[in-house]
Parts: sequence; C-alpha cells; structure tokens
Amino acid sequence: MASALSACNTRLASLSSSRPTQRLARPLVAPGLIRPLQTSRIPQFEQPQFAPVAVKAAADSGASKELDPLETTVAKFVGEKNAKSAVTLGFIALWYALNVYFNLLNKSIFKYFPFPYTVSTVHVVVGTAYCALVYLIGAKQLSFGRGISKEEFGKIFGPATMHAIGHIAANISFAAVAISLTHTVKTLEPAFNVILSRLILGEATPLPVMLSLLPIMVGVGLASAGELSFNWTGFISAMLSNLTFGFRAVWGKAAMTKTLSSTAVYAYTTLISMIVCLPFAIGMEGPQLQAGAAAAIAKVGEARFYGDLFMVGLLYHLYNQFAFNTLQRVSPVSHGVCNVVKRIVIIFSSVLFFNQVLTQQAMVGTVIALAGTWLYTDLSSKHKHKKPEAGGGGKPATA
Repeated sequence: MASALSACNTRLASLSSSRPTQRLARPLVAPGLIRPLQTSRIPQFEQPQFAPVAVKAAADSGASKELDPLETTVAKFVGEKNAKSAVTLGFIALWYALNVYFNLLNKSIFKYFPFPYTVSTVHVVVGTAYCALVYLIGAKQLSFGRGISKEEFGKIFGPATMHAIGHIAANISFAAVAISLTHTVKTLEPAFNVILSRLILGEATPLPVMLSLLPIMVGVGLASAGELSFNWTGFISAMLSNLTFGFRAVWGKAAMTKTLSSTAVYAYTTLISMIVCLPFAIGMEGPQLQAGAAAAIAKVGEARFYGDLFMVGLLYHLYNQFAFNTLQRVSPVSHGVCNVVKRIVIIFSSVLFFNQVLTQQAMVGTVIALAGTWLYTDLSSKHKHKKPEAGGGGKPATA
C-alpha cells in the first residue's frame, strides 16, 4: 500500500512541474474523431421570412394615413377597409333624413306663414350663424375653413348668387303647390344644364343623352296637368329654380377649387346667399312682415313659430352640407342617382304626411319623370359631353 501511494505522489509531482503550454499542445481529441462541420444539417433561418410582415405593416400604416379623422374613428368599429364606404353611406342617410324633415317642416310653416322670401332668408341666416359659431369655437374645418382671397370670392360669388335666387324660387313653388309637384317639375333641371352647358361652355351633349330628356318632359307635363293643386305661380317658380340651379352648376365648374373643402365652399355659398336674399325679403315682403308674423304667432304660438323657423333653417343648412360632402366622396353620376332616389323618398313621404290625393295621371307622370331622370343619369355616364376644341367654339363665360 505504501509503495502504491508513493508512486501516485511521484506522478502528481511530475504533472504539476510541466508547463501549461505543453499541456495545451496536446490534442484533446483523437485525430480521427474530428470531422468537417455539416452546415446542411443546421437549420437555416432566412431573413426574408420577416419581409411580408414589414410590408403589411407599411401598407396598414399607409392605409391609416389615407383616412380622414372621421373615417379613422369609424374604422375602430367597421375596420379600415370598410371605413370609407360606411362614412359615405352615413352621409347619404343623413342627407335623405334631413331633407325629408326639412321639406315637411318647410311646407308646414308655409301653411300658417306664407312668406317664401322671408323664410328663404331665414334658412341662410341660420346657416350663416351656424357656420360663424362653429368657426369661432375652433372647429374651422366644419365651417369656413380659412379666409379666401378676392379671386376666390369672385369665383364663388356667381354660383352662390344663382343658388340664392334658385332657393327663393323653389320656396315660392313650395308655398304655392304640393311638394310632389315642385319636386316633379325640378326633375327637368338636367334639361337646363344641357342647354346652358352648350351656350356657356360650348359643350355638346350626345344625342342619346338629349333623347333621354323627352320622358322627363312628358312626365312633368302629365304630372302638372293631373295635379289638383296646380297653379302657374308654383310651376313657373319651379322652372325658374331649375334655370338658376342650371347656371349654378355650369358656373360652378369654373369655380371649383382644390384648396377649399366642400364644407368651406358651401359655408361661403351660404354667407353670400344671405347677402343676396336679404334685400329680396325686405323689398318683397317687408311691409307685410310684421302683420304676417303676428297672425302666425296668434295661430300656433310664439314658441312654435320661432322654434320652427330656427329648426327649418338648421335643417336646410345641414342637409345641403351633407349633399356637398356626399358629392365630394362619390362620382357625379352616383350623386345624380342619389338625387333621383331622394326625390322619390320626398315625394311619397310628403304624400303620406299631408294626406295628399294624387290622381292617377299625376302619379303616372311622376313615375315617368323620375324614370327619365335615372335614364339621363345613366346615359350621361356612358356618353361623355364633347368639349369645344381649342381655339374654336364658345368661350366659357365668367360669373
């Protein structure tokens, strides 16, 4: 046993006295055990696998940037893909609802306060006050947006003036005849647009589009002849409204500006309309206004009288605002189709609300006129108007 321990100690001493470099110089693994590294056996994690995620994130970020604040809010409920469509449908629904409510309340007011010039002025006065209040509290994008230059004011003034005169004419018609007849006659507005586009802009309307105006004319004639409330004041004023709105549409093409939103354009249109309407109201109805207001208050009460005037003015501004917003979001053809459907809704809602009696002839004429309006809108999308050649034809007139 002692000899074994002695041999072990001698071996340890010899190991401890050797250099570290000499120990490391010895191979740790037998030479035959080392093999080349098989890289094919190591899993390969390719970087491009993360590329689709990055691209999708960038696309989502881009989609978010394309949404306006309202669409961004709506996207939280319906998703970014459906946000734009949801907002557009919401605008159309509000446009219809406010327009129907406006027409019913407006006609109700005329039954106890038959002053169309004054009521027309109240509409734009309330609208202007609404725009000013919204602007002052800081929501500028929901009102005038920004100040405009003299040049911009000049471009808007012509269409806005026609808007104001057409609005007065329409209200004279609403006060004189049934709502259904006024809206049926107003389906002739495309005919005035065609004529004025040719005379002012030099645009030629394709023959199929012009022929589609015939059923509108026939329908308006049948509806007018069969309407129990027909009178020439209501008919002529509705036709005058068509003429002035035709000028508004034609001159409005030259007044289009990309630096102002549709909301701002309509806000300034409302302001100019107030300036135009006030002299008409004072000149045509001023002397009788005090006695007329007193009679209306005696009939329905002061609270209802002033409440109705304020509400109808607010409704008028808001429904037109949503109509302008809708036009900015859809094509003119789609907007035209929406207008046809809107008139159908207004006509039949007014018939039910006021228990109006429609003769069979008036009903057939109304349907034909509305169908003709839809046909005109459809053909207008398929046959584009021919613009005048450069250096020839009529030069566009300025408002």
